[in-house]
Amino acid sequence: MTEIVLMSDPRVAAIPVADCGERLVDVRTRESVVVDPRKDDASGAFAHLREGVLSRLLKAQELLPDGVRLLFVEGYRPPSLQRHYFESYADELRAANPDWSPAQVRDAASRYVSPPEIAPHSAGAAVDLTLLSADGRELDMGTRVNASPEESDGACYTHARAVGPRARDNRRMLGAALRAAGLVNYPTEWWHWSYGDRYWALATGAARAMYGPTDLAPGT
Repeated sequence: MTEIVLMSDPRVAAIPVADCGERLVDVRTRESVVVDPRKDDASGAFAHLREGVLSRLLKAQELLPDGVRLLFVEGYRPPSLQRHYFESYADELRAANPDWSPAQVRDAASRYVSPPEIAPHSAGAAVDLTLLSADGRELDMGTRVNASPEESDGACYTHARAVGPRARDNRRMLGAALRAAGLVNYPTEWWHWSYGDRYWALATGAARAMYGPTDLAPGT
């Protein structure tokens, strides 16, 4: 079985960042991108990505079979929100596993939420997404988007064996298009893909990340 490198792995944090300065752009301005409102927020931050990530997402859309479209769920996540998500999930794990060490809690939490200091979402480099049919229905992917390892009994892992054949085929379809466009998957979450961040750099052998944590400028 291929090793799964978690976001908490020191090799990820060791990747240097040379931010290229690309701006965050609102994916809702592109008519070809279907945006789900489930993660909507007052500032619209969720619907933003770095320009280079969005261009690759549009390329992936073109590579999908006729009648299948990407459904964008969440992109940029402010660092403060990322920290809240991580600490809340870590607290749940700590309460359920009082004998775990801090390192065990951190590693387990990073299966589902990235540590704030290296989070691809906070760099505008990651996107959570799924697939839609021609009539607008979400395809069977085996779990809902953002299902935790506990909730899904591990079926959220991209290559989980407990997933049915139709879901496996749909995950392969999604992965083939996104990989061909240059994105990489976080293998504990079939819906999470990124480009230009530290995890992407480690996975592809790039010397440095192109995108680091950033803030959404007012009015962006």
